[in-house]
Amino acid sequence: MAFDGIVTNAITRQLNEQLLAGRILKIYQPTSTELVFQIRNNRKNKQLLLSAHSSYSRIHLTETKQQNPAQPPMFCMVLRKHLIGSFIEDIVQYKNERIIEISFRGVNEIGDQLSRKLIIEIMGKHSNIILIDQEKGHIIDSIKHISPNQSRYRTVLPGQTYIYPPNQDKLDPFTTDQAKVEMTLNESEENFSKTLVQNFMGISPLIANEVVLQTENETVQKTAEQFIALIDRAKDGKFSPVIHLGDKEDFHVFDLVQFSGEKESFEDVSGLLDHFYADKADRDRVKQQVGDLSRLMKNELDKNKRKIKKQQQSLKKAERADDYQKQGELLTAHLHLVKKGDQQVTVIDYYDPNQSEMIIKLNPNKTPSENAQNFFKTYQKLKTSKTKLTREIQKARHEIDYFERLLQQLETARLDDIEEIRSELREEGYLKEKRKTSKQKNKPTKPSPEKFVSTDGTTIYVGRNNKQNDYLTTKMAHSRDIWLHTKDIPGSHVLIRSDDPTEQTLIEAAQLAALFSKASASSSVPVDYTEVRHVRKPNGAKPGYVIYEQQKTLFVTPDRSMIALLKKS
Repeated sequence: MAFDGIVTNAITRQLNEQLLAGRILKIYQPTSTELVFQIRNNRKNKQLLLSAHSSYSRIHLTETKQQNPAQPPMFCMVLRKHLIGSFIEDIVQYKNERIIEISFRGVNEIGDQLSRKLIIEIMGKHSNIILIDQEKGHIIDSIKHISPNQSRYRTVLPGQTYIYPPNQDKLDPFTTDQAKVEMTLNESEENFSKTLVQNFMGISPLIANEVVLQTENETVQKTAEQFIALIDRAKDGKFSPVIHLGDKEDFHVFDLVQFSGEKESFEDVSGLLDHFYADKADRDRVKQQVGDLSRLMKNELDKNKRKIKKQQQSLKKAERADDYQKQGELLTAHLHLVKKGDQQVTVIDYYDPNQSEMIIKLNPNKTPSENAQNFFKTYQKLKTSKTKLTREIQKARHEIDYFERLLQQLETARLDDIEEIRSELREEGYLKEKRKTSKQKNKPTKPSPEKFVSTDGTTIYVGRNNKQNDYLTTKMAHSRDIWLHTKDIPGSHVLIRSDDPTEQTLIEAAQLAALFSKASASSSVPVDYTEVRHVRKPNGAKPGYVIYEQQKTLFVTPDRSMIALLKKS
């Protein structure tokens, strides 16, 4: 993923065009490393996302709705105090590095003019967002604090003077001419691609490889010409944002030769970044919040698998119950042959057509009658345990099925779905009850299945967890709506809001059922469909569990692009 100096240049240009002179209306912090600014400019509200995430650091305009936590973190409160109501005065890129500086002009509580600067450093695990007092040059606060123990070069703490990240003594490609590029290439002993990365600010291996590919690694002069031509395109703002959809997804603001195969183009760089990072960042946020749930579910799965294994061993023994009854009856018929102290007795097996002999092992400390009674007691015990064990094994299998469905739901869960899954686990007794405030007690929540629209305009709903599945199937659905589910595979309940959908809508709904199932990466996935009136929930069944009849089956191969297409519709 190449969020390099060229991409930073492109996003800086766009932010200047759309946000300059804009007023800060709201600031909130959805996660520990992300901020969202709501900015009013040209009679329109814009959302600016800033991220200091170690893997997904970035800055761009976004249309994705973000959560606004009830309790804002400290850094968010500091930003609100200093920036709410202020105006954006300038947005610049520092040289050609992955650093953007946004200058703000505002007033304090008593009407004095204030100048503040927000510095966004997009540098992988070292990314940061730092608020500066422009007049004094010191740090007011930052989203990540860096103590002297962590870095000998600079300290990022409130009250400290701001120092830029270490200078790597590279040349700024935007102020470098072709002669200087040729000289640098000639002096280096490395290959052309590596030389460009090592000597010029903000040049990623992706861009350096592109220059070499386009010149076919011919001469220093041609390589320098191609490099300057590419930088000139960036200077002129001639960007063509594109995502490469190959085996390894990648992006850039130029349509690169090395991006062979399927591509997706965007009107501007913010649209590209918003699309590229949306799902990845959401999955990362979900992953951070579901670690404990995932461990709980896997532990419950393992526990029930061990339980079944142990119970099946006991059941195998219980299958011999009839042998104990038979030995008891034969011993009773031959009591005259046994005396106390005998360790075994040989009897005629009357149940064998050939009347063969059988050796019965005895307890020498018991009388013949007590030995016979012991066989009958063992028979009754095993017979009773056989019924109980069969029931317990069935119960454990239901538990395994339940937790496999929950794990599948975690894989596709959105942030909004997680609390519903937690709530379900509390209701089922797997998690401790959360202490509720008076406000929470008076605020009932209604599940919200995700809505899609088929290409012919028919509404399709998808349950993203068991609460949504139950609500969708038992409350929302009309009796003749079409209900879908992957055949014998954990997955979501899908509902077509129609009693006579077109074949295309049926296929699209089946695609959604397959995509939101454990078989999302498989091909030719079987999906059952039937009318809702043929679907019912057994009494006492686990959340999300139903049985159905009179179904037909479709086979579809999941296509992930279908989700975006139907969601957009």
